[in-house]
Amino acid sequence: MTDAKTEIRDLIERWAVAVHAGDLATVLADHGTDIVMFDVPPPYRGVRGIDAYRETWPPFFQWQAQGALFEIGELDVVEGADVAFAYALLKCGMPDEIGEQRLRLTIGLRRDDGRWVVVHEHHSFSDDSGAGEDDIRAIHDRWSDRTAAKDLDGLMADIADDVVSYEHQAPLQYVGVDAVRESCRQGLEATDGTVTFTVPDLTVRVAGDLAVAWGLNRTTLDGTENWSRGTRVFARRDGRWQMIHQHVSFPVDG
Repeated sequence: MTDAKTEIRDLIERWAVAVHAGDLATVLADHGTDIVMFDVPPPYRGVRGIDAYRETWPPFFQWQAQGALFEIGELDVVEGADVAFAYALLKCGMPDEIGEQRLRLTIGLRRDDGRWVVVHEHHSFSDDSGAGEDDIRAIHDRWSDRTAAKDLDGLMADIADDVVSYEHQAPLQYVGVDAVRESCRQGLEATDGTVTFTVPDLTVRVAGDLAVAWGLNRTTLDGTENWSRGTRVFARRDGRWQMIHQHVSFPVDG
């Protein structure tokens, strides 16, 4: 590691510690007067100039004082003679809410009068709304594969311990993963032949750490096709989606 890399790493790590401590003077210390920051919140053109940059921090410090983390997890530096950039992933948020999410940070620096100063920062979180929908669809795909394979353990992997399921058959409700497991076991063992499960026209809606999915269930037992209605609710816990509620039914005619 070169001396320049060490200097820049120390500068960024010092800045991150100061942010977490709410030490505004140190947060500003190694920044150019012409700093441009693209932050998570607006304005979309960024914050321009050291005075505007300074004004962004007090509200963040107030929020952070509620117990949030601000910690560098990964940091890489690429330096030239007079310019350099660094990129990092940070834990930024309440400890019980962060999960796998990370704040993405890119920093641009230049050398002024023999010292490195920050002239650009770009902070962002990834937009995981689409990823959440993909995750829920992937769970349904796994259920299809594991039903065909009669893999009972695999079917249970995406179901929460505290699930509540309204099944086709009595009792009124199945509470807990063990009760749902027994219902699935009976379904898989209903024949020595083939069992399939798909939801051909699945609809998924995601909002934060909750998701709901619904569609018509197509099941076959030894080639005999059956259709029913299904609604499933998922919660993201520790960065992982699990089904917490299921409601399946047949329409009642007459």
